[in-house]
Amino acid sequence: NLEDKPVSFIRSNQWIGTCEATMILSQLYDVDCKIMHISNGGDLLNYMSLLSKHFRDFGSPVMMGGDADAASKCILAVRSNKQLLILDPHYSGPSFTAINKLRESTYLRWYNVPNDFISSSFYNLCLPQLKK
Repeated sequence: NLEDKPVSFIRSNQWIGTCEATMILSQLYDVDCKIMHISNGGDLLNYMSLLSKHFRDFGSPVMMGGDADAASKCILAVRSNKQLLILDPHYSGPSFTAINKLRESTYLRWYNVPNDFISSSFYNLCLPQLKK
């Protein structure tokens, strides 16, 4: 219990957001994180170099959440400052043993920036600052 939510939140099926994920990583695992707020999906291109730098410096996955685009995303890589490799954290089936099967499933795919994102949605990103 991080004491940021009412007691009724515990064991509920309510969602946590990027800010709560940052608190959990910090308080429970002593991992510092940066929050990156992007006011709309159309602005994502302006943040690609910062994301590339994060992957070079830390290598840790980035949690992404939004408002109109409420589907959580796990960003794993940046390609050509125009695409994000995203793993869908909602997969709950059997384990994939081969990367090709994972790619075929659409749970792992390259998203085009900004076309594959909702322009009217803001996005919050949690960038764990893991030490190499």
